[in-house]
Amino acid sequence: MKIKTLVALSFCGALIAGGQQPAVGVSQPLAAETVVLPQSVPDPIEPFNRVMWGFNKGLMTDVVKPTSRVYRFVIVKPVRTSIGNFGKNLTYPGRLINNLLQGKWGGARDESYRFAVNTTAGVAGLFDVGTKWNIPKSEADFGQTFGQWGWQPQFFIMLPIFGPSNDRDTIGLAADTAANPLLYISPYDLAVDDPLTYLGPYTYFTYADMYNNLSDTVNEYVRFSQAEMDPYSEVQYAWTFARANRVANFQVKGETDPASLETIQSVFFTYKDPEFPNHGQTRSARIPATGKDLKFTYWLQPGSANVVYIVPGLGGHRLAQPSLALAELVYKNGFSAVVVSSPFNSEFMEHASTAALPAYLPVDGHDLHVALTEIDRRLNHLYPGRLGNKALMGYSMGALNTLYLAATAPTNQLPLLKFDRYVAINTPVRLLHGMNKLDEFYRAPLDWPAAERADDLENTFLKVAALSQSTLTPQTSLPFDAIESKFLIGLNFRLILRDIIYSSQRRNNQGVLQHPLSNWRRNPVYQEILNYSYQDYVDQFATPYYSAHGLNSPTAAALAQAGDLRTYETGLRANPDTRVIVNQNDILLTDEDLTWLHATFTPDKLTVFPQGGHLGNLSNPTVQKAILAALTPMRPPQVKEK
Repeated sequence: MKIKTLVALSFCGALIAGGQQPAVGVSQPLAAETVVLPQSVPDPIEPFNRVMWGFNKGLMTDVVKPTSRVYRFVIVKPVRTSIGNFGKNLTYPGRLINNLLQGKWGGARDESYRFAVNTTAGVAGLFDVGTKWNIPKSEADFGQTFGQWGWQPQFFIMLPIFGPSNDRDTIGLAADTAANPLLYISPYDLAVDDPLTYLGPYTYFTYADMYNNLSDTVNEYVRFSQAEMDPYSEVQYAWTFARANRVANFQVKGETDPASLETIQSVFFTYKDPEFPNHGQTRSARIPATGKDLKFTYWLQPGSANVVYIVPGLGGHRLAQPSLALAELVYKNGFSAVVVSSPFNSEFMEHASTAALPAYLPVDGHDLHVALTEIDRRLNHLYPGRLGNKALMGYSMGALNTLYLAATAPTNQLPLLKFDRYVAINTPVRLLHGMNKLDEFYRAPLDWPAAERADDLENTFLKVAALSQSTLTPQTSLPFDAIESKFLIGLNFRLILRDIIYSSQRRNNQGVLQHPLSNWRRNPVYQEILNYSYQDYVDQFATPYYSAHGLNSPTAAALAQAGDLRTYETGLRANPDTRVIVNQNDILLTDEDLTWLHATFTPDKLTVFPQGGHLGNLSNPTVQKAILAALTPMRPPQVKEK
């Protein structure tokens, strides 16, 4: 069950969430915006598939994950790798047959070479000698063969245990099973007395091999399923391109855009220890205004230590990759780390927000401050004497929240939590400008000739699908021109907006959307929501909502002013505990914004890197040192005498 098939580039989930063509009969809020995303495989049995997704998620979360932890402890990594190699080698006949059926004579030859050397020098396939000898792999299965023969999938299906598939690949799976030699070993060959209760070598080995392989990936699966508002829709769309029987053209046609290409490299900022997320603990804090419990995840040092509270970017979840990477960075350098979801994330919106939809920074910032206060109170109750001085660290939109709290700190009276340091990483200065830039990026494909646009869009998706199968590093040259790289960023944030609107309307339906908000059949309303831009969100959702709820001057201009850091310039200048880290070529900053930052923050408070785009250089050791340097001047925790 390979979930994040397309998530190798462009933020977590950039290409794999509900992209379909606009629904028939739904007017587009912006007439000029006519970007039509490639269609996914139809999903007419979506309610059934969502039930199967829930079953698989429960199986992975409640059975495979806890047992695999013991399995990984008992069966060390080299042994697990050898078991996987043996299973892979055993399925050689299927790959040989399908390479031949597809006319891939070189692939059939390479797979035969690999089988021969792995079976002999590799001791029955326990060791992958073929890879060490640089013999190419040529994966091939019956689903691919049927696709090459012209069978186009007609509907998506979520199989129990085996996961995402479609009508073509399901039949292909049955054919792959028939090509497995273990299927033809009978119980009589093994002298089994009771063949009626005998499951057969194929069944035993298939599930054992599947479990062995899942043991190393289940943690990422579970984290993904928890961090995304609707992971099913992402899987459903990803499968379309993961199993497409088309080859991407990697030629870069137009000029490149360094700032957006560097922004995409934010995907390389990840935690280094694969077990780090598992070492964290997740608890809940009761939010007085909502009466609901908000989850948070934390890593505490063994003794008393300073604490860094981390706030993700726009729509980010506490278990999102950059959140975990920052938590690991500060934890490995002596701090305790606590992560909470963004006020624009459905988890926060539905449990801690006093407003039905985020948009007005004073409300969002106050809700965040209250949540952090309750989390801190909960941790102090659980671990008395363990929490030292407190720092608030945010990246992207979380950085904007951080600086708002820094600017308003003098007016925030107890019992609201007091912070000793505010660290803002890649903050936008003007929220509305940043949103408009994201809308502009999403519309980038409109610069392609209309006759070629659909093919170019599909090829962009196929590039990402192909690259996700490769090992990429920050030094990898990404094969995207300016239009493609900008579009990938714009699409990522458009999908975040989709989740924001869906979650907000599920909580407080304003009657703007024409399709019903069904939990079991979401495709129609998702298609409709994707037509809305961030500007539409402000004009058609946020402004009417706050107008109906008593906000003075509830205009788009008022919301824009509230989301502009220049509004809080006096408070920011006066706060000696702020630290800001930005990039000169951040896609969300203008020259005017950079001039204001230099004028507002003294050189000891502001660090500007020449490159990196938006969050694209966080994997750089120099940038990480700057982040830690922004924290280290904090006073050491006070150790209470026993």
